[in-house]
Amino acid sequence: MQGCTKFIGISLLAAVSVALVGCEAPPKPGPAPDFARPLAPGECALRKLGPDEAWPDLAAAWGSRDAYLEEALSQDQTWFEFPSSRARFPQMFPFPEVCTWDQASSSVIAFRQILNDSADQSSFDAGLKQMFDCWQTKGWNGKGGVLFTGYYAPEFHASLTKRSGFEYPIYRRPKELETDPVTGKPVGRRVSESTIEPWPSRETIDSSGMLAGLELAWFPTPLDAYIVQVNGSAKLLLPEGKTMFIGYAGVTDGQYVGLGSSLVAAGAIPENQLSLSAIKRLYESDPSTVIANINKNNRYVFFTSYDGKAWPAGSLGVKVTDKASLATDKSVYPPGGIILVDTQASSYGGSRQPFKRFMLDQDTGGAILAPGRADIFMGIGPSAEILAGGQYCEGTLYYFFLKPEYVSQYPLPERKPAAKAKGTAG
Repeated sequence: MQGCTKFIGISLLAAVSVALVGCEAPPKPGPAPDFARPLAPGECALRKLGPDEAWPDLAAAWGSRDAYLEEALSQDQTWFEFPSSRARFPQMFPFPEVCTWDQASSSVIAFRQILNDSADQSSFDAGLKQMFDCWQTKGWNGKGGVLFTGYYAPEFHASLTKRSGFEYPIYRRPKELETDPVTGKPVGRRVSESTIEPWPSRETIDSSGMLAGLELAWFPTPLDAYIVQVNGSAKLLLPEGKTMFIGYAGVTDGQYVGLGSSLVAAGAIPENQLSLSAIKRLYESDPSTVIANINKNNRYVFFTSYDGKAWPAGSLGVKVTDKASLATDKSVYPPGGIILVDTQASSYGGSRQPFKRFMLDQDTGGAILAPGRADIFMGIGPSAEILAGGQYCEGTLYYFFLKPEYVSQYPLPERKPAAKAKGTAG
Protein backbone atom coordinates (compact mmCIF):
# COMPACT_ATOMS: atom_id res chain seq x y z
CA MET A 1 0.00 0.00 0.00
CA GLN A 2 2.99 2.28 0.22
CA GLY A 3 2.60 5.22 -2.14
CA CYS A 4 -1.04 4.31 -2.86
CA THR A 5 -3.26 7.35 -3.28
CA LYS A 6 -6.52 5.48 -2.68
CA PHE A 7 -6.09 4.84 1.04
CA ILE A 8 -8.91 5.97 3.31
CA GLY A 9 -8.02 6.12 7.01
CA ILE A 10 -11.45 5.48 8.51
CA SER A 11 -12.01 6.90 11.98
CA LEU A 12 -12.77 4.58 14.86
CA LEU A 13 -14.42 7.34 16.84
CA ALA A 14 -16.70 8.17 13.98
CA ALA A 15 -18.03 4.68 14.50
CA VAL A 16 -18.19 4.95 18.26
CA SER A 17 -19.65 8.47 18.34
CA VAL A 18 -19.05 9.28 22.01
CA ALA A 19 -20.80 12.11 23.85
CA LEU A 20 -19.70 15.74 24.05
CA VAL A 21 -18.21 15.33 27.51
CA GLY A 22 -16.32 18.28 28.97
CA CYS A 23 -17.07 20.70 26.12
CA GLU A 24 -19.24 23.72 26.33
CA ALA A 25 -22.85 22.87 25.58
CA PRO A 26 -24.28 24.57 22.48
CA PRO A 27 -26.40 27.62 23.24
CA LYS A 28 -30.06 26.99 23.93
CA PRO A 29 -32.53 27.45 22.42
CA GLY A 30 -31.10 26.63 19.00
CA PRO A 31 -30.93 23.90 16.40
CA ALA A 32 -29.29 20.62 17.30
CA PRO A 33 -25.87 20.36 15.68
CA ASP A 34 -25.97 18.61 12.31
CA PHE A 35 -22.28 17.95 11.76
CA ALA A 36 -22.91 15.95 8.58
CA ARG A 37 -24.88 18.77 6.98
CA PRO A 38 -23.71 19.07 3.35
CA LEU A 39 -22.83 22.24 1.50
CA ALA A 40 -25.22 23.68 -1.03
CA PRO A 41 -24.40 22.71 -4.65
CA GLY A 42 -21.33 24.65 -5.76
CA GLU A 43 -20.76 26.17 -2.31
CA CYS A 44 -17.19 26.37 -0.99
CA ALA A 45 -16.45 25.16 2.55
CA LEU A 46 -13.98 28.01 3.25
CA ARG A 47 -14.21 31.79 3.45
CA LYS A 48 -11.23 34.13 3.45
CA LEU A 49 -10.85 36.34 6.51
CA GLY A 50 -11.14 40.01 5.69
CA PRO A 51 -8.46 42.61 6.51
CA ASP A 52 -10.32 43.70 9.65
CA GLU A 53 -11.10 40.22 10.96
CA ALA A 54 -9.08 38.67 13.77
CA TRP A 55 -6.84 35.74 12.94
CA PRO A 56 -6.82 32.59 15.08
CA ASP A 57 -4.53 32.21 18.10
CA LEU A 58 -1.15 31.93 16.37
CA ALA A 59 0.70 32.31 19.68
CA ALA A 60 -0.81 29.11 21.09
CA ALA A 61 -0.15 27.22 17.86
CA TRP A 62 3.44 28.49 17.76
CA GLY A 63 3.91 27.36 21.36
CA SER A 64 2.66 23.84 20.59
CA ARG A 65 4.95 23.24 17.59
CA ASP A 66 7.15 20.15 17.86
CA ALA A 67 9.04 17.57 15.85
CA TYR A 68 5.77 15.94 14.84
CA LEU A 69 4.77 19.08 12.95
CA GLU A 70 8.05 19.11 11.05
CA GLU A 71 7.60 15.43 10.19
CA ALA A 72 4.06 16.06 8.91
CA LEU A 73 5.28 18.99 6.82
CA SER A 74 7.98 16.78 5.32
CA GLN A 75 5.42 14.11 4.44
CA ASP A 76 3.18 16.79 2.94
CA GLN A 77 5.99 18.05 0.74
CA THR A 78 6.64 14.47 -0.37
CA TRP A 79 3.03 14.15 -1.52
CA PHE A 80 3.16 17.36 -3.51
CA GLU A 81 6.32 16.05 -5.17
CA PHE A 82 4.35 13.08 -6.51
CA PRO A 83 3.31 13.91 -10.10
CA SER A 84 -0.08 12.40 -9.30
CA SER A 85 -0.81 15.14 -6.76
CA ARG A 86 -1.06 17.77 -9.49
CA ALA A 87 -3.40 15.62 -11.56
CA ARG A 88 -5.65 14.76 -8.61
CA PHE A 89 -5.78 18.16 -6.97
CA PRO A 90 -8.53 19.84 -9.02
CA GLN A 91 -10.68 16.72 -8.86
CA MET A 92 -10.22 16.26 -5.12
CA PHE A 93 -10.74 19.93 -4.34
CA PRO A 94 -12.52 21.81 -7.15
CA PHE A 95 -12.39 25.35 -5.74
CA PRO A 96 -9.55 27.26 -7.47
CA GLU A 97 -10.79 30.52 -5.94
CA VAL A 98 -9.30 29.25 -2.67
CA CYS A 99 -6.05 27.75 -3.93
CA THR A 100 -4.44 26.08 -6.91
CA TRP A 101 -1.99 23.19 -6.75
CA ASP A 102 0.85 25.72 -7.19
CA GLN A 103 -0.40 27.76 -4.24
CA ALA A 104 -0.92 24.74 -2.01
CA SER A 105 2.49 23.18 -2.73
CA SER A 106 4.36 26.51 -2.43
CA SER A 107 2.54 27.17 0.84
CA VAL A 108 4.19 24.13 2.42
CA ILE A 109 7.67 25.27 1.34
CA ALA A 110 7.12 28.86 2.54
CA PHE A 111 5.50 27.81 5.83
CA ARG A 112 8.40 25.48 6.66
CA GLN A 113 10.88 28.27 5.95
CA ILE A 114 9.04 30.83 8.09
CA LEU A 115 8.63 28.30 10.88
CA ASN A 116 12.33 27.38 10.89
CA ASP A 117 13.71 30.89 10.34
CA SER A 118 11.61 32.74 12.92
CA ALA A 119 13.53 33.54 16.08
CA ASP A 120 10.37 34.11 18.10
CA GLN A 121 6.62 34.08 17.93
CA SER A 122 6.24 37.72 16.92
CA SER A 123 8.52 37.32 13.88
CA PHE A 124 6.65 34.16 12.92
CA ASP A 125 3.32 36.00 13.15
CA ALA A 126 4.62 38.87 11.06
CA GLY A 127 5.93 36.59 8.32
CA LEU A 128 2.78 34.50 8.18
CA LYS A 129 0.42 37.48 8.05
CA GLN A 130 2.50 39.23 5.42
CA MET A 131 2.68 36.30 3.00
CA PHE A 132 -0.39 34.17 3.70
CA ASP A 133 -4.16 34.48 3.48
CA CYS A 134 -6.22 32.81 6.21
CA TRP A 135 -9.40 30.91 5.37
CA GLN A 136 -11.87 29.74 8.01
CA THR A 137 -14.21 26.82 7.57
CA LYS A 138 -17.91 27.53 7.34
CA GLY A 139 -18.50 24.35 9.31
CA TRP A 140 -21.85 22.71 9.76
CA ASN A 141 -23.61 25.94 10.74
CA GLY A 142 -22.00 28.56 8.50
CA LYS A 143 -20.20 29.94 11.58
CA GLY A 144 -17.18 27.64 11.67
CA GLY A 145 -18.57 24.78 13.76
CA VAL A 146 -16.66 21.51 13.31
CA LEU A 147 -16.91 18.32 15.35
CA PHE A 148 -13.43 16.93 16.06
CA THR A 149 -13.18 13.23 16.82
CA GLY A 150 -10.00 11.18 17.09
CA TYR A 151 -8.62 8.06 15.46
CA TYR A 152 -5.56 5.90 15.92
CA ALA A 153 -3.60 3.06 14.34
CA PRO A 154 -4.42 -0.13 16.26
CA GLU A 155 -2.33 -3.19 17.03
CA PHE A 156 -4.13 -6.53 17.06
CA HIS A 157 -3.20 -10.16 17.60
CA ALA A 158 -3.99 -12.07 14.42
CA SER A 159 -3.17 -15.17 12.39
CA LEU A 160 -2.59 -15.64 8.67
CA THR A 161 -4.47 -18.94 8.81
CA LYS A 162 -7.74 -19.93 10.42
CA ARG A 163 -7.09 -21.75 13.68
CA SER A 164 -8.59 -22.11 17.13
CA GLY A 165 -8.93 -18.65 18.65
CA PHE A 166 -8.58 -16.92 15.25
CA GLU A 167 -11.77 -17.52 13.29
CA TYR A 168 -12.97 -14.12 12.02
CA PRO A 169 -11.39 -12.83 8.79
CA ILE A 170 -10.77 -9.63 6.94
CA TYR A 171 -10.44 -9.86 3.17
CA ARG A 172 -8.33 -8.74 0.22
CA ARG A 173 -9.91 -6.57 -2.46
CA PRO A 174 -12.15 -8.65 -4.74
CA LYS A 175 -11.71 -8.18 -8.50
CA GLU A 176 -15.39 -7.28 -8.94
CA LEU A 177 -15.12 -4.19 -6.70
CA GLU A 178 -15.52 -1.07 -8.88
CA THR A 179 -14.16 2.27 -7.64
CA ASP A 180 -13.44 5.65 -9.19
CA PRO A 181 -9.83 5.53 -10.45
CA VAL A 182 -9.06 9.05 -9.16
CA THR A 183 -10.93 9.42 -5.89
CA GLY A 184 -11.30 5.75 -4.88
CA LYS A 185 -15.03 6.34 -4.28
CA PRO A 186 -16.96 3.05 -4.46
CA VAL A 187 -19.13 2.56 -7.53
CA GLY A 188 -20.56 -0.93 -6.98
CA ARG A 189 -20.02 -4.60 -7.82
CA ARG A 190 -19.34 -5.60 -11.41
CA VAL A 191 -21.34 -8.74 -12.18
CA SER A 192 -20.81 -8.68 -15.96
CA GLU A 193 -19.00 -6.63 -18.57
CA SER A 194 -21.99 -4.31 -18.89
CA THR A 195 -23.58 -4.49 -15.44
CA ILE A 196 -22.62 -2.98 -12.09
CA GLU A 197 -24.87 -3.61 -9.10
CA PRO A 198 -24.86 -2.43 -5.48
CA TRP A 199 -22.96 -4.66 -3.09
CA PRO A 200 -25.06 -6.83 -0.77
CA SER A 201 -25.35 -6.13 2.94
CA ARG A 202 -22.56 -6.80 5.43
CA GLU A 203 -24.51 -9.71 6.87
CA THR A 204 -24.89 -11.28 3.42
CA ILE A 205 -21.21 -10.82 2.59
CA ASP A 206 -20.19 -12.52 5.85
CA SER A 207 -22.73 -15.37 5.76
CA SER A 208 -22.69 -16.23 2.04
CA GLY A 209 -19.04 -17.18 1.69
CA MET A 210 -18.84 -15.02 -1.44
CA LEU A 211 -15.33 -13.85 -0.46
CA ALA A 212 -13.93 -17.30 0.34
CA GLY A 213 -10.30 -17.56 -0.71
CA LEU A 214 -9.63 -13.85 -0.24
CA GLU A 215 -8.96 -14.03 3.51
CA LEU A 216 -5.95 -11.88 4.44
CA ALA A 217 -5.88 -12.40 8.21
CA TRP A 218 -7.97 -13.92 11.00
CA PHE A 219 -8.90 -12.37 14.38
CA PRO A 220 -10.11 -13.64 17.77
CA THR A 221 -13.53 -11.92 17.61
CA PRO A 222 -15.81 -10.34 15.00
CA LEU A 223 -15.52 -7.09 16.96
CA ASP A 224 -11.73 -7.10 16.47
CA ALA A 225 -12.16 -7.62 12.73
CA TYR A 226 -14.76 -4.84 12.61
CA ILE A 227 -12.58 -2.34 14.51
CA VAL A 228 -9.80 -2.98 11.99
CA GLN A 229 -12.28 -2.29 9.19
CA VAL A 230 -13.44 0.94 10.77
CA ASN A 231 -9.88 2.19 11.26
CA GLY A 232 -8.73 1.16 7.79
CA SER A 233 -5.27 0.01 8.85
CA ALA A 234 -3.57 -1.97 11.60
CA LYS A 235 -0.35 -3.52 12.81
CA LEU A 236 -0.88 -7.25 13.23
CA LEU A 237 0.98 -9.15 15.93
CA LEU A 238 1.37 -12.63 14.49
CA PRO A 239 2.48 -15.88 16.14
CA GLU A 240 6.21 -16.43 16.69
CA GLY A 241 6.67 -12.70 17.29
CA LYS A 242 6.25 -11.67 13.65
CA THR A 243 4.42 -8.52 12.57
CA MET A 244 2.45 -7.50 9.51
CA PHE A 245 1.07 -4.13 8.39
CA ILE A 246 -2.22 -3.88 6.57
CA GLY A 247 -4.04 -0.98 5.00
CA TYR A 248 -7.14 -0.05 3.10
CA ALA A 249 -7.58 -1.46 -0.41
CA GLY A 250 -11.19 -0.53 -1.17
CA VAL A 251 -14.69 -0.33 0.24
CA THR A 252 -18.18 -1.28 -0.88
CA ASP A 253 -20.89 1.24 -1.69
CA GLY A 254 -23.14 0.30 1.24
CA GLN A 255 -24.43 2.91 3.67
CA TYR A 256 -22.18 3.73 6.64
CA VAL A 257 -23.87 3.46 10.08
CA GLY A 258 -21.83 4.08 13.23
CA LEU A 259 -21.72 1.25 15.76
CA GLY A 260 -21.83 3.58 18.76
CA SER A 261 -24.87 5.51 17.57
CA SER A 262 -26.64 2.23 16.78
CA LEU A 263 -25.99 0.84 20.28
CA VAL A 264 -27.22 4.05 21.90
CA ALA A 265 -30.36 4.07 19.74
CA ALA A 266 -30.98 0.44 20.67
CA GLY A 267 -30.71 1.29 24.38
CA ALA A 268 -27.76 -1.06 24.80
CA ILE A 269 -25.40 1.63 26.15
CA PRO A 270 -26.42 4.97 27.71
CA GLU A 271 -25.17 7.90 25.61
CA ASN A 272 -23.25 9.42 28.51
CA GLN A 273 -21.39 6.12 29.06
CA LEU A 274 -20.50 5.37 25.45
CA SER A 275 -16.86 4.57 24.69
CA LEU A 276 -14.88 1.89 22.92
CA SER A 277 -14.23 0.24 26.29
CA ALA A 278 -17.98 0.15 26.95
CA ILE A 279 -18.57 -1.51 23.58
CA LYS A 280 -15.91 -4.13 24.34
CA ARG A 281 -17.48 -4.84 27.73
CA LEU A 282 -20.90 -5.19 26.11
CA TYR A 283 -19.48 -7.62 23.59
CA GLU A 284 -18.11 -9.80 26.40
CA SER A 285 -21.53 -10.00 28.08
CA ASP A 286 -23.85 -9.78 25.06
CA PRO A 287 -22.02 -10.46 21.78
CA SER A 288 -25.22 -10.98 19.77
CA THR A 289 -26.37 -7.40 20.40
CA VAL A 290 -23.04 -5.95 19.28
CA ILE A 291 -22.92 -8.16 16.17
CA ALA A 292 -26.50 -7.23 15.25
CA ASN A 293 -25.56 -3.56 15.35
CA ILE A 294 -22.29 -4.13 13.50
CA ASN A 295 -24.42 -5.57 10.69
CA LYS A 296 -26.27 -2.26 10.33
CA ASN A 297 -23.10 -0.79 8.81
CA ASN A 298 -23.12 -2.01 5.21
CA ARG A 299 -19.88 -0.30 4.21
CA TYR A 300 -17.45 -3.21 3.97
CA VAL A 301 -13.69 -2.53 3.86
CA PHE A 302 -11.01 -4.58 2.09
CA PHE A 303 -7.27 -4.69 2.83
CA THR A 304 -3.79 -5.31 1.53
CA SER A 305 -0.42 -5.79 3.24
CA TYR A 306 2.34 -3.24 2.77
CA ASP A 307 5.74 -2.08 3.95
CA GLY A 308 5.56 -0.95 7.56
CA LYS A 309 7.94 1.92 6.86
CA ALA A 310 4.99 3.91 5.54
CA TRP A 311 2.54 2.73 8.21
CA PRO A 312 0.14 4.22 9.01
CA ALA A 313 -0.52 6.02 5.73
CA GLY A 314 -3.33 8.45 5.02
CA SER A 315 -5.41 9.08 1.92
CA LEU A 316 -2.54 10.99 0.30
CA GLY A 317 -0.39 7.88 0.38
CA VAL A 318 2.11 9.29 2.90
CA LYS A 319 2.58 8.48 6.56
CA VAL A 320 0.30 10.27 9.02
CA THR A 321 1.80 11.82 12.15
CA ASP A 322 0.63 11.96 15.79
CA LYS A 323 -1.46 15.08 16.48
CA ALA A 324 -0.19 16.68 13.27
CA SER A 325 -2.32 14.90 10.63
CA LEU A 326 -6.01 15.63 10.18
CA ALA A 327 -8.66 13.70 8.28
CA THR A 328 -11.31 15.71 6.43
CA ASP A 329 -13.72 15.28 3.54
CA LYS A 330 -11.48 15.80 0.49
CA SER A 331 -14.42 16.79 -1.70
CA VAL A 332 -14.79 20.02 0.29
CA TYR A 333 -11.34 20.63 1.85
CA PRO A 334 -7.98 21.01 0.03
CA PRO A 335 -5.65 18.00 0.30
CA GLY A 336 -2.30 18.69 1.91
CA GLY A 337 -3.46 22.04 3.30
CA ILE A 338 -1.80 23.73 6.30
CA ILE A 339 -4.35 24.01 9.10
CA LEU A 340 -4.74 25.51 12.54
CA VAL A 341 -7.14 23.41 14.64
CA ASP A 342 -8.86 25.17 17.53
CA THR A 343 -10.75 22.80 19.81
CA GLN A 344 -10.32 20.85 23.07
CA ALA A 345 -8.64 17.47 23.50
CA SER A 346 -8.84 14.76 26.11
CA SER A 347 -5.89 13.82 28.31
CA TYR A 348 -5.08 10.27 29.42
CA GLY A 349 -6.94 11.01 32.63
CA GLY A 350 -10.03 12.20 30.79
CA SER A 351 -9.72 15.93 31.51
CA ARG A 352 -10.13 18.52 28.75
CA GLN A 353 -7.52 21.01 27.66
CA PRO A 354 -7.19 23.51 24.80
CA PHE A 355 -5.94 22.02 21.53
CA LYS A 356 -4.60 24.77 19.26
CA ARG A 357 -2.10 23.28 16.85
CA PHE A 358 -0.88 23.57 13.30
CA MET A 359 -1.71 20.39 11.41
CA LEU A 360 -1.72 19.04 7.84
CA ASP A 361 -4.78 17.82 5.96
CA GLN A 362 -3.52 14.34 5.01
CA ASP A 363 -6.33 11.85 5.44
CA THR A 364 -10.05 11.23 5.08
CA GLY A 365 -12.58 8.69 6.34
CA GLY A 366 -15.81 6.86 5.62
CA ALA A 367 -17.66 8.84 8.29
CA ILE A 368 -15.77 12.11 7.82
CA LEU A 369 -18.22 13.85 5.52
CA ALA A 370 -19.12 17.49 4.89
CA PRO A 371 -17.43 20.60 6.34
CA GLY A 372 -18.64 19.96 9.89
CA ARG A 373 -16.46 16.88 10.57
CA ALA A 374 -12.75 16.33 11.11
CA ASP A 375 -10.66 13.60 12.71
CA ILE A 376 -7.38 14.04 14.62
CA PHE A 377 -4.81 11.27 14.28
CA MET A 378 -3.70 10.45 17.83
CA GLY A 379 -0.95 7.92 17.14
CA ILE A 380 -0.34 4.18 17.36
CA GLY A 381 -1.36 1.54 19.88
CA PRO A 382 -3.16 1.41 23.24
CA SER A 383 -2.13 4.83 24.56
CA ALA A 384 -3.33 6.52 21.38
CA GLU A 385 -6.56 4.54 21.66
CA ILE A 386 -7.23 6.23 25.01
CA LEU A 387 -6.80 9.69 23.51
CA ALA A 388 -8.84 8.86 20.42
CA GLY A 389 -11.57 7.34 22.58
CA GLY A 390 -11.98 10.56 24.53
CA GLN A 391 -11.88 12.97 21.58
CA TYR A 392 -15.31 14.38 20.76
CA CYS A 393 -15.54 18.15 20.87
CA GLU A 394 -16.71 21.01 18.70
CA GLY A 395 -14.28 23.67 17.52
CA THR A 396 -13.19 25.31 14.29
CA LEU A 397 -10.32 25.19 11.81
CA TYR A 398 -8.41 27.53 9.51
CA TYR A 399 -6.35 26.99 6.33
CA PHE A 400 -3.33 29.05 5.29
CA PHE A 401 -2.34 29.61 1.66
CA LEU A 402 0.34 31.81 0.14
CA LYS A 403 -0.86 35.01 -1.46
CA PRO A 404 -0.58 34.67 -5.25
CA GLU A 405 2.25 37.19 -5.53
CA TYR A 406 4.57 34.98 -3.43
CA VAL A 407 3.89 31.61 -5.07
CA SER A 408 6.66 31.78 -7.68
CA GLN A 409 9.25 32.43 -4.96
CA TYR A 410 8.67 29.05 -3.25
CA PRO A 411 8.73 26.27 -5.85
CA LEU A 412 9.05 22.64 -4.88
CA PRO A 413 12.63 21.37 -5.08
CA GLU A 414 13.40 19.43 -8.23
CA ARG A 415 13.08 15.70 -7.79
CA LYS A 416 16.35 13.86 -8.23
CA PRO A 417 16.23 11.31 -11.05
CA ALA A 418 16.28 7.70 -9.90
CA ALA A 419 19.71 6.10 -10.07
CA LYS A 420 20.13 3.62 -12.88
CA ALA A 421 20.77 0.05 -11.97
CA LYS A 422 24.14 -1.33 -12.96
CA GLY A 423 24.15 -2.95 -16.34
CA THR A 424 21.19 -1.04 -17.77
CA ALA A 425 21.41 0.42 -21.25
CA GLY A 426 21.82 4.09 -22.13
